[in-house]
Amino acid sequence: MSLAIFDLDNTLLAGDSDYLWGQFLVEAGAVERDLYEKINAGFYAQYREGTLDITKFLAFALKPLADHEPSKLYRWREQFIEEKIKPILLPAAAALIRRHQHAGDTALVITATNRFVTEPIVQLYGIDHLIATAPEFKNGRFTGRFTGIPCFQEGKLKRLHDWLSLNQCDLDDSSFYSDSHNDLPLLCRVDRPVAVDPDETLRRFAEEKGWPIISLRADSEKSPKHNSHDFAP
Repeated sequence: MSLAIFDLDNTLLAGDSDYLWGQFLVEAGAVERDLYEKINAGFYAQYREGTLDITKFLAFALKPLADHEPSKLYRWREQFIEEKIKPILLPAAAALIRRHQHAGDTALVITATNRFVTEPIVQLYGIDHLIATAPEFKNGRFTGRFTGIPCFQEGKLKRLHDWLSLNQCDLDDSSFYSDSHNDLPLLCRVDRPVAVDPDETLRRFAEEKGWPIISLRADSEKSPKHNSHDFAP
């Protein structure tokens, strides 16, 4: 099978779900506003610069999962999806996914953002396969720690190879769509790397390599409001 691999944040979404989840927690009163916003913004800047310490970030980002009961977290997540995520779903992204699926490709999202946040988002796009950073869950609660390898930079490539081995497939005739230079290790390994609304570093690299550079955001600018059923595969 041919794989169509997608980054999530700022690729299939017109925004960053990890950052927006933090903002949602602030608005919900789940974390202390001033300190959390400052730290969250700092980590996001490091991510964009390519200097993020993923272990330190995850210790910060996963702590709210440990601080609250799962039942409350799941209620918050439903509200988060409605208020923060559905408005930044991209019709052009949904159409691209459908084209790959209709061609017989297997769609897969691979993202550094943790599975608790991203799983329902990926489902909105009709994608069955997700590789994401895994928050630890023990004795009926999140612990605030993660399990396995964080799905970030070289870790994405390692996690993907583990998934390929488990599913008895390979990267032959594969595509990967991403906006971020943090994904260059994986972009350089697939047959068809595609830069999607790329950051400046990735844009320069893609231009040098002759990779396709596309935008999935034009439709969202024309039609900012849409219904979730528009994203059924």
